[in-house]
Amino acid sequence: MKNNYLILSIILLGQLLTIMDIFIINVSIPSIQRDLHASNGEMQFIIAAYLIGFSSFLITGGRLGDLYGRKKMFIIGLLFFMISSIGCGVSSGAIQFIISRFIQGISAALLAPQVLSMIQILFPDHEQRTKAMGWYGITIGIGTIAGQFLGGYFSSLRGFEEPWRFIFFINVPVCLLAVFFSVIKLQESKVIMKQSFDIWGVATLSTGLFSITYALTALEQDEFSLQNIFVLIISVIILVYFIQNQKNRMKADKPFLIDFELFRFKNFNLGIIAVSFFFIMLDSYFYILSVFFQDGLKINSLKAGEVIVFQGIGFILASVFSVKFILKYGKAALIFGLGFIILVLIIQIIVFRFQDDYYLFCLLLFLHGLGVGSIIPSLANIALSGMPDKLIGNASGVYNTFQQIAAIIGIVAVGSIFYYFLGEKPVMKHYHNAFTIAVILNVFCLIFVLVAVFKVPDYVLPKPLKVNPKITESSINEKFHR
Repeated sequence: MKNNYLILSIILLGQLLTIMDIFIINVSIPSIQRDLHASNGEMQFIIAAYLIGFSSFLITGGRLGDLYGRKKMFIIGLLFFMISSIGCGVSSGAIQFIISRFIQGISAALLAPQVLSMIQILFPDHEQRTKAMGWYGITIGIGTIAGQFLGGYFSSLRGFEEPWRFIFFINVPVCLLAVFFSVIKLQESKVIMKQSFDIWGVATLSTGLFSITYALTALEQDEFSLQNIFVLIISVIILVYFIQNQKNRMKADKPFLIDFELFRFKNFNLGIIAVSFFFIMLDSYFYILSVFFQDGLKINSLKAGEVIVFQGIGFILASVFSVKFILKYGKAALIFGLGFIILVLIIQIIVFRFQDDYYLFCLLLFLHGLGVGSIIPSLANIALSGMPDKLIGNASGVYNTFQQIAAIIGIVAVGSIFYYFLGEKPVMKHYHNAFTIAVILNVFCLIFVLVAVFKVPDYVLPKPLKVNPKITESSINEKFHR
């Protein structure tokens, strides 16, 4: 078991990178925009390019890990992540930056599904898996803190021209360290099957996901232009064709990319719904908060990073202690955590309008982090619990794909509404009004998450195993199906 936790620490180092580079750019938005002479639309593309690449290839990354080895895909992902990070750091314009961020997202898509897959395989016991997912949550918190803090720190360095570039160069030694220990310590795991890889499925799905995420991102810049509407329609047609093609290939016993048996698991479907609405809320909140603090309240990038770091501290603490609460109270702990986040968001609407106290901001962000950290690890646990080994990689890829597309929808949809209420020449009042509207939308998203969690069967979480030891793992797995 000790060796399993050593392996866990290695794969979570890779997870740290994927999270850190989502958040590391948020606090640096004004600096990057100024130095690259980028428009608001180009800045959203720079942020979303990572998520577009990520979401377009996550299912492919999970399937590649299943067929060719999770260790192998994890290491390949790390190497390409390092190269693309260098590309971001040396970018001379917005277009080059967007392309590098897109490749960085694809690299993250190769390694991220392997992390969740290996956790499920290393820790088959409910209690141990819950603890491991707690560390997974802690890693997300550390990535959030490191990203926000390093983004603010490097953007504020004096004596350097365009110091924000260091936020990408720092990935290089971390990637090299993770690759070194992965080669030495990780054991290869894959699904033994005769089927070859479905290249046509990869091309079709990636094209469909890329088109729909690109069109959603472009809506902020061009609004509902004919071009964007056309791309959205085409992407839907491609994805519908992909689903039908995959079903036909499964019936004909040909290679396929997605095993639709995944969606026979009720907890997987509920986990997908919950994580989608949760990340629409979370990523849009961070994006809007950074703009609101720096452009609206005129807080410099370093101070803004310091405030948001407190959110990550709360996240880490909640990830540590939420494991005990989940094991003791089951889904009731999640329901309480979601209600707590809603309460904190409502308080923020009031306080941010009438107060500008730095320490009060830190406290409210800390409380928000406590709520978020109590939820995220359990969402993945709900979706993947009871999943057979042969479906783990596929399930991890699908789960992460929905999470990342939801993040894009949040940034684009809620971000567009925020900018709409901001207007062309915003003053302080406009920033407060736009922030209020955006946060109200976040609250509605959390209500949808609450509904999904209410419907999660009690036996999905570990608590019932302690109450009734006669319940076996196999009997639980039977109940996971519809």
